[in-house]
Amino acid sequence: MQRIIILINIILLLAACSSEKSSISPMQEHRGQSNVKGGVYLEKEHNPPKNNSGPLAVGQENFITRMVNKHGFNREQLREVLSQTNKLDWVINLMDKQAPTSGSSTVPKPNGAWIRYKNKFITPSNLPRGVEFWNNYKKELQRAYDQYGVPPEIIVGIIGVETGWGRVMGKTKIIDALSTLAFYYPRRAQYFSNELEHFLVMCRDERVDPFDLSGSFAGAMGYGQFMPSAFRNHAVDFNNDGHIDLWDPVDAIGSVANYFKAHGWQSGKKVAVIADGQALSLDTGFSTKYTVETLARAGLKPKSSLDGHNKVSLLRLDMGDRYQFWYGLPNFYVITRYNHSTHYAMAVWQLGLAVKEAR
Repeated sequence: MQRIIILINIILLLAACSSEKSSISPMQEHRGQSNVKGGVYLEKEHNPPKNNSGPLAVGQENFITRMVNKHGFNREQLREVLSQTNKLDWVINLMDKQAPTSGSSTVPKPNGAWIRYKNKFITPSNLPRGVEFWNNYKKELQRAYDQYGVPPEIIVGIIGVETGWGRVMGKTKIIDALSTLAFYYPRRAQYFSNELEHFLVMCRDERVDPFDLSGSFAGAMGYGQFMPSAFRNHAVDFNNDGHIDLWDPVDAIGSVANYFKAHGWQSGKKVAVIADGQALSLDTGFSTKYTVETLARAGLKPKSSLDGHNKVSLLRLDMGDRYQFWYGLPNFYVITRYNHSTHYAMAVWQLGLAVKEAR
């Protein structure tokens, strides 16, 4: 009997150790020391003998020269790094499928597009996960609100829509995704070349092997799916451990809040107000601008106060049997700075409110 008890205790101890290890973020697990002056930290398997690779393609060599001149990177080491990246054709195919298309100026018949989008996130099975995340980090969410003025429901909504509160953060090697799009996707090569630049500087600053970090197929990272430029411009060390780590939920909470503050979030102000009436002849979208008087003449009336705003955007949601119109206020526009989509911003806001109510 005593042997059985000892065996059970050993099993429980091993399980606890395994659980503790799984909670370590990729940055924590792979952070090391810079082993090449002016270069990035590379683990043994990513650090072949020097001068092992010859010249690369012209675009890659130009990128290396930029990194050497601008950031003091080691040319030979960076050539070795890029020579080990993989071109991901499936990433290019996905980007092509998501490329914007020119739409018709006529208003289509309602088909429920907003309902289908919303139902990806606001579901009875998903809300308890948001409640759990909120409850686990309520102190950090409150601290972010106190420091940056961004309410918990917005941060919870962003992280919920982006990664299901950390459940789906992407499995694509970020350096492969970014190098593929920087060197083999001309339509957006400049943007992704800049993101690859930010990513490598980030890895050098945080002393982490660039091959050990995974994210979305477009290179977004961590709980909040920041692109590398957003990391360098807006990510913060919110848990005060001396490092910035977006795979750590506390750093992610503070970083999302800081991002919103930097983009003009107005603390204590509304996000959007639903309208009475229809205005099918007017252009809609988060980037439109109308005076309240213009919308009134078109037949719309706000159902509640607009917080004193006289200029708003006009939002249109497809409810299946009709269109629903909303007055978009400045805070709604700020949410679209995270993702340029009316559906996205509305889903973030409404998911956060639904989690708040479910608590």
